[in-house]
Amino acid sequence: MNQLLTVFNSSTLLSKIDLRGPYNLLRIKEGDEHLTAFRTKYGSHEYLVMPFGLTNAPASFQNIVNDIFPDLLDIFVVVYLDDIMVFSSSEEEHVKHVTSVLQRLRDNNLFAKASKCVFHASSLDYLGYVVSIDGLKMDSSKDQQILNWPQPKNIKALQPFFGFSNFYCCFIKNDSKKITALTSLLKKDSPFIFNEEALSQFQILKETFTTTPILSHFNPSLPSIVETDASDYDFGAILSQVNDSGKHSIAFESCKLLPAELNYEIHDKELLGIVWALKLWRAFLLSLSDSFEVLTDHSSLQLATLTDALSHWDYMYPEGGVDFIRKNTQSFHHVIKQDGIKESRFFSIKVEVFSDLVDKIQKEVWQDKYYKEILKQLARGKLFTDYSLEPQVKLLLFKDRVVIPSNEEIQLNILQKHHDSPLAGHPGQEKRAGMNQFIKDYVSSCQQFSRNKNIHHKKFGSFKPLQIPSGP
Repeated sequence: MNQLLTVFNSSTLLSKIDLRGPYNLLRIKEGDEHLTAFRTKYGSHEYLVMPFGLTNAPASFQNIVNDIFPDLLDIFVVVYLDDIMVFSSSEEEHVKHVTSVLQRLRDNNLFAKASKCVFHASSLDYLGYVVSIDGLKMDSSKDQQILNWPQPKNIKALQPFFGFSNFYCCFIKNDSKKITALTSLLKKDSPFIFNEEALSQFQILKETFTTTPILSHFNPSLPSIVETDASDYDFGAILSQVNDSGKHSIAFESCKLLPAELNYEIHDKELLGIVWALKLWRAFLLSLSDSFEVLTDHSSLQLATLTDALSHWDYMYPEGGVDFIRKNTQSFHHVIKQDGIKESRFFSIKVEVFSDLVDKIQKEVWQDKYYKEILKQLARGKLFTDYSLEPQVKLLLFKDRVVIPSNEEIQLNILQKHHDSPLAGHPGQEKRAGMNQFIKDYVSSCQQFSRNKNIHHKKFGSFKPLQIPSGP
């Protein structure tokens, strides 16, 4: 769904091509036909082509269509199994694009079913959504089916409704909050009692599905806003953008808190919701050409709290939160908004990025005898299995991790930022993979770590006064 929101942002014409009997066009590998054998009263038979129902059929066919359109995917073509979508920004382009796709299908002996194809449309059904030049919305033909959905009598009857709800939850604001009573019915040890609260949520959710908004296509050039809110048991987020006609919703997401997260303080839940939303929409936010705002209604998330949290972002956001902010905006906007507060009382903060540390790492890696040779070969275009260059700041990566040179000052600086941070909790060396003696010595010499270390010995007995002896 996120892909559909991204690729169509400037399209005005759409076409859909549905392939005829796609799986039956795949030849079973010679010698493996017996694996598809089945027995009837007329004898045993085996397939020469792939039948419907095999678990590897979808993946095999998806690989084939991806190989047919490698240079067109996400440029003007989206393919999901046998459903092909072609999108263009002008009629002249669209004719060329559709012709190119049909020619590729002919060259590979794949054929379309004319009765299911739609050409040169401004709106059409695709993968359960209605895609248009304005955005994505639910198929209105399902409205009556939803309203007539009978009340579930058991878990088996409730599960299809949850399947439908999960598929279209991106259109519902705070979806997880609206189904708390219903989700509790799925617990194994609890009896299935469809009480008034569950019935109320069931009816409200059905009505909500019939009045869902249109989700606008994401545009990287527009100002973007991430709004988050947390409650005692879940949090939700809205991604929206602002254009000349006002603010438009891009996506709604919500999530129930894990059992351990239920014990968090409310400001930790609010902060966790922000981290979760930024991680969820990371691809969108990384593509922005300008800064974005994070809106929250929790006033205790002031500068100090947020700065401390972001200083240990890697713990909460393993994909690299600080680097993510620096790449995207050079700053992180945090706006507090409450009912009745004027816009003049909004404020923003800026999180400092450790650019000096990045510069030192870049410089020292080039001085390292071992890594210097790898960097030279990467610059010449040689590809390594494990080593690569980070495209934005040109840091040397080993798999997905930054290579740290053998410089004690840099290593100590990194340890201090990731070990001594207030939110780090002064973890032991077992919490950091790939430890060497330098880090082990640093952690073991940390006084705060020693004071906070868990006690594993038997509990000491309580102090009691000694009895006064009656004799010598």
